[in-house]
Amino acid sequence: MNSSKQSKWYVLGTVSLAVFMAMLDITIVNVALPDIQKSFTVSFTSLQWVLNAYTLVYAVMLLPVSKLGDRLGRKWVFLGGLALFIIGSLADGLATSDTWLNLARGFQGIGGAAMMSLSLSIVTASFPAKQRGLALGIWSSAVGLAVSGGPLIGGILVDTWGWRSIFWINVPIGLFAIIMGLIFITDRARQETAALDWLGLLLSALMIFGTVLGLIQKEMHPSYAWTNSHLIIWFIIALISLGGFILVERHVKTPLVDLTIFKSRTFIGANIAAFTLGAGLYGGFTYLSILMQNYMGYSAFETGLKLLLISVFTLVLGPITGLLSDRIGNRWLISLALFIGMAGILVINALLKPPFKWAYLYPGFILLGISNALVNPPISSAAMGAVDDRHIGMASGIINVFRQVGISFGVVILGISVTNGYNDKLAHGLSQLTTLPALIKAPLTTMLHKAGPFAGQQIFTDHRVAAYRELPVFNEIKHLVYQAFNAGMHQGDLMIAIFLGIGGVVALLLIKDPRSAQK
Repeated sequence: MNSSKQSKWYVLGTVSLAVFMAMLDITIVNVALPDIQKSFTVSFTSLQWVLNAYTLVYAVMLLPVSKLGDRLGRKWVFLGGLALFIIGSLADGLATSDTWLNLARGFQGIGGAAMMSLSLSIVTASFPAKQRGLALGIWSSAVGLAVSGGPLIGGILVDTWGWRSIFWINVPIGLFAIIMGLIFITDRARQETAALDWLGLLLSALMIFGTVLGLIQKEMHPSYAWTNSHLIIWFIIALISLGGFILVERHVKTPLVDLTIFKSRTFIGANIAAFTLGAGLYGGFTYLSILMQNYMGYSAFETGLKLLLISVFTLVLGPITGLLSDRIGNRWLISLALFIGMAGILVINALLKPPFKWAYLYPGFILLGISNALVNPPISSAAMGAVDDRHIGMASGIINVFRQVGISFGVVILGISVTNGYNDKLAHGLSQLTTLPALIKAPLTTMLHKAGPFAGQQIFTDHRVAAYRELPVFNEIKHLVYQAFNAGMHQGDLMIAIFLGIGGVVALLLIKDPRSAQK
């Protein structure tokens, strides 16, 4: 279904605005966490659920809302999701406790999933093939800007109007998007009318829920081994659900997901690329932000301003990239973009050393910005172009699941890499401090390991460190902590490079351009 010449651009603007809000709410909350913690006087573990409740529900609902869009009409499910997102945002801003806020964030995640998943299929259906690359480029610009611009926007809102404003700002913008959607989105035809595959829907939800919750538990409890019962139970549930899901989908008359779409090498390649992009580039943003705030001393606003160097390329190159994908093909563009990202993180890795300086980061940030701008449009275009029109809705949901699970996976694996590098360097460095009395070294070592690599400068202002400040080797200890974090970041950077490199190679091997791809 192609919209009229003029209205399709309004459709694109509407869904891009909605997607921007949905993705922004994944990153914008980070800068508000200290203020939220002061409001509710809660533990850091409870505070993490402000982020994780949204992420978990968002990931779980991506496939169900895609199927609902096919059955009830993409327009109505998209607008319904937008309404839920507005209600959830309003409830977030009115929260009087952390429990209220966490529940509202989960409710908001349902709307975010509907907006994100259905927006891609609406754009794909609204534009003819020759203009689809440009449209997806503009759509991807909204995604990239939200991911990298969240800290800056959040910093401005929190500093000016307080933490509740990061949620309330969604209400007027969301209402405007609903009005625009009611007027201009015409994609309301039902793609399917057969009975819904409830068992497949339940198993898919359990599969994603188990995977993401297991990763969240590992993120919140880094000391847990992968075989810890608190983790492995969720991964077992996910694995059993995956097996049951495949069995059910192969035998039911109207499956939730037609597994034949995975016969397309291009579709598989696009999803693997989306996963590695999420794990490497987007997962890596978390630790680059920690470096700048906790070790370089930048405020949340200043950190967001620095990250803007990445997002500005998305604004400029996103639409151009869409045109390029139509001309030179998705395969080479995806691979080139991921390899540029790999080069960017390796440049940072080569330059980074304590004392940390902005000059060590910005050359790599430029390359990461170019990579982020170039990669999303062709990934979306490759996935959507690899399936029949009747599968566009579900294809959109699947690629968003892969990207989101990739982000969760990347945050955990990169966190483990940084922590391991930090602990190894710290232990080795402390063992070399022969001038430090053993009675002091043991509790100091325990305290620094317990604080972990992400405490940064805060550990040296903590009351527990007061007894050590007068020691002659105090500055040497402080320098050692910075060296340890540097070692951890080097390990994390190499892991990011590996993720992006794998994605680039897979894209070259699996993705075929539309003229040669076989659906």
